[in-house]
Amino acid sequence: MNNYSPADDGKTASIISYFFILGWLIAYFGIYINNKTALASYQLRQTLLFHLVAMVIYYAIGALAGAIFFTSGVFIGVVLIWIVRTALIILWIVGFIGAVNGERKPIPFIGERAQSIFSGI
Repeated sequence: MNNYSPADDGKTASIISYFFILGWLIAYFGIYINNKTALASYQLRQTLLFHLVAMVIYYAIGALAGAIFFTSGVFIGVVLIWIVRTALIILWIVGFIGAVNGERKPIPFIGERAQSIFSGI
């Protein structure tokens, strides 16, 4: 049984999709499949790319920071991780605010690319 009314404009799926990859899966399979809207499609595309890029960056930065720890010391690795995490959090906040406001506002650097890469969603 679908608990979302036909008046739901896609904001629910849009907002939930920002909470980790599990939130994206819940938003897509639990909400979007039964209530496809333009806003939800837009947000699901960009949050999927955001989550994938964030995971790749976290793993790459972890490997790089590990190498830096062994060669240059802990401080440089910690600063690098802090800068990357701060940048990702800022991008997440920009996208999340757009989802909460019901806007199709692209996340900087990846929002427009996501629309073409995942055009099937």
